Amino acid sequence: MNFQLTDDQEAIRLAVRDVCARFPGRYWRELEANGEYPEEFVRVMTELGWLATLIPEEYGGGGLGVTEAGIILEEIHRSGGHAGACHAQMYTMGTVLRHGSEEQKKRYLPEIAAGRLRLQAFGVTEPDAGSDTTKITTRAVRDGDHYVINGQKVFTSRIAYSDLMLLLARTTPATEVTRKTDGLSVFLVDLREAGPSVAWQRIPVMSAHHSYQVFIDDLRVPAENLIGGEGRGFPCILDGMNAERVLVASEALGDGRFLIERAVDYASKREVFDRPIGANQGVQFPLAQAHAQLAAASLMRFHAADLYDRGLPCGAEANTAKLLASQASWAAANAAMTAFGGNGFAVEFDVERKFRETKLLEIAPVSNNLVLSYLGHRVLGLPRSY
Repeated sequence: MNFQLTDDQEAIRLAVRDVCARFPGRYWRELEANGEYPEEFVRVMTELGWLATLIPEEYGGGGLGVTEAGIILEEIHRSGGHAGACHAQMYTMGTVLRHGSEEQKKRYLPEIAAGRLRLQAFGVTEPDAGSDTTKITTRAVRDGDHYVINGQKVFTSRIAYSDLMLLLARTTPATEVTRKTDGLSVFLVDLREAGPSVAWQRIPVMSAHHSYQVFIDDLRVPAENLIGGEGRGFPCILDGMNAERVLVASEALGDGRFLIERAVDYASKREVFDRPIGANQGVQFPLAQAHAQLAAASLMRFHAADLYDRGLPCGAEANTAKLLASQASWAAANAAMTAFGGNGFAVEFDVERKFRETKLLEIAPVSNNLVLSYLGHRVLGLPRSY
């Protein structure tokens, strides 16, 4: 099994790096300081077709796989950027492409690929359910040729900058299903038509994520916008979530490599006591250890992406990739902060920004503790811990 980048994949990486060079650290620092969305960055990435990578060519997209999408997102982060503003348009494709009807694909995918529509919002998490997705209470009730939806979501990112939202709701109450994963349904919501039935309020967070709590009040969604069939939404979103795990792992790897590269450069030039601080094992060894962790995590990321792109089961591999990549990235963040010392806290070096962004990836989009529980129970066969 060879995970060396092909010439085409290397060309993608370099092309994305060239784009990101137009958006240096100053761009991202100023946006975060002002609480603004990276509109210009997203516009350029859309116009160049990078956000349509996973959309088949017949619908106007790039026709590539999660492997290539991961390379794109990794390079954004390795270049010092932050793909959280637009990465959902990639990982939501797993749900739409594998479970959407042909009519839905023809209606929405060309518009998304062309940049005339944005699919950036994924409404799953709820205040009282947290990571236990089966406990969500947002309810969708059939009413003729529509569903009427009521409920609340939290940590729904980018909804203020999206035209469409994938929304998970219960079409059958949890008390009436045999398995707790039954009775959940996925809807493609057109936010342009929702009006006051969908309202949101921004949640201030410590990193550059535009995240919101969402209030849904008598939202009418055409039945034709149901994806994958009523009550069969949970396996539909799992396809999106497995892609998400792989892509978030790629972002973590990019962050880690950004931090290691910056720290190595700094530690090679910064002299204290008449010698480069990188000669000191207390600085050098943590950087080397984090580099090794990133290299190992990258192999697992490519393995999971390869399985996903071939349509094979990849839940264990995708979760493992996310776990290892986020841990390696966090190790890189700490090693870089140690290397930079006091300067690591100065915003101009971008280390503290990436330090904050990297920590998030141990917690979201799924907590590493839940990943370990999944691996312990589903892979090792240990008793369920949750």
